[in-house]
Amino acid sequence: MGRVVVSEFVSLDGVMEAPGGEPGYAHTGWVFRYIDQAQIDYKHREVVDAAALLIGRVTYESFAGAWPHYRGELGAFADRMNSMPKYVASSTLKDPEWTNVTVLQGDLAAAVNNLKQEIAGDILVPGSRTLAGFLKRNNLVDEYRLMVFPIVLGSGERLFQETPDAMGLRFVSSEPMPNGAVVLTYRVES
Repeated sequence: MGRVVVSEFVSLDGVMEAPGGEPGYAHTGWVFRYIDQAQIDYKHREVVDAAALLIGRVTYESFAGAWPHYRGELGAFADRMNSMPKYVASSTLKDPEWTNVTVLQGDLAAAVNNLKQEIAGDILVPGSRTLAGFLKRNNLVDEYRLMVFPIVLGSGERLFQETPDAMGLRFVSSEPMPNGAVVLTYRVES
């Protein structure tokens, strides 16, 4: 049985952003100030070990616009990103051009539950803030891996939006990075 693993770059105050930045955001590109080899190696291991990617349309467009051009340049990491099974949650994407992509439409919660039954291993959700929020609200996340950076941004979109419901997590591990970031892994308690 598969596990949905939400893996995000976040600031100490919970702001998340794509590594390349977000257009119009005052602190765009803050993740790139901290990139080091340990961080790249961690993300590489995470992708190589995952059975599949589950991403939203915006993240799909970013990834599909970049990764096919890195064939071989980033070695096994690029090869894995380009070849692994990818599932995109979208009501508008109709004809994906990136390799090995399936578009999930209709009842997304049911589709993700089916993926969890069909896939053995981790179903990695990188980025995809809107999708991550949907998965959390529908109790579909099994694990969070948060690469927390030593910066307080004070503004921006947060991974966890306000909600009246509390969510219990069980600590699994921490992995400090030389750049000052720490990967915190938590499992969702049932």
